[in-house]
Amino acid sequence: MIDSARLQLPEFVPGSVWLVGAGPGDPGLLSVLALHALGQADCVVYDALVDRRILALARPGAALDYAGKRGGRPSPSQPDISARLIALAQEGKRVLRLKGGDPYMFGRAGEETLALAAAGVPFRVISGVTAALAALAAAAIPATMRGVNRSIIFTTGQSAEAREADDWAALARTGQPLVIYMALHNLGSIAAALIAGGLSSETPAALIVSATRADQEVLVSTLARIAQEAQAHGLEPPAIAVVGEIVAERQRLRAMLQLVAAESSM
Repeated sequence: MIDSARLQLPEFVPGSVWLVGAGPGDPGLLSVLALHALGQADCVVYDALVDRRILALARPGAALDYAGKRGGRPSPSQPDISARLIALAQEGKRVLRLKGGDPYMFGRAGEETLALAAAGVPFRVISGVTAALAALAAAAIPATMRGVNRSIIFTTGQSAEAREADDWAALARTGQPLVIYMALHNLGSIAAALIAGGLSSETPAALIVSATRADQEVLVSTLARIAQEAQAHGLEPPAIAVVGEIVAERQRLRAMLQLVAAESSM
């Protein structure tokens, strides 16, 4: 039970909308504010990637309203979702807009908050553990490593075919690791563009599927082979791709752990 008064948590006021990050899937990564919102909301408008175990934490009697958007499948339009949030708030409900990962990290929260502000609906944005960082941690890949990288770049692979080749070439020239959301569908063209932009075809690459969930899968390969191997393994979204030398740190760490395990069994 969350002691809202002791923690001085803000009141979830009727007629307002909270846009809350549900994290990558593991309920253990929810914030206290996310749990607080789930326990107070009258209506939960949730995305496709929100784990069912998290929805089960909503207060008894709360309405669950699916608003998932998945590439290539029939989905509600963004204007329709924004209009739904506004209508529910104007009915005097406490509306929880529950999003996978973090609302502002490729989560369309910017569009929704603009619509809410234009309609005069009060709102609050609650950060969540973004899928990229959670996926890296779950796969034992450090986001930053002294002597390996000075920065890290988050980008999206959605509609990659429409992006200019120069965009990927510019990312390749940074020499810094790339973490690519929604990468699986266009992974082959992304890899080819990065190689054409100057990255070695042997650059370490990984694909992390269903990060932090029981069915998580991690595929480690090279930039030249990652797309073909993902197809051969029948991997499906949601997936995060990682390109860069930080991927090699996973293999080094796993080798050290195996050595420790072998020594402890002697």
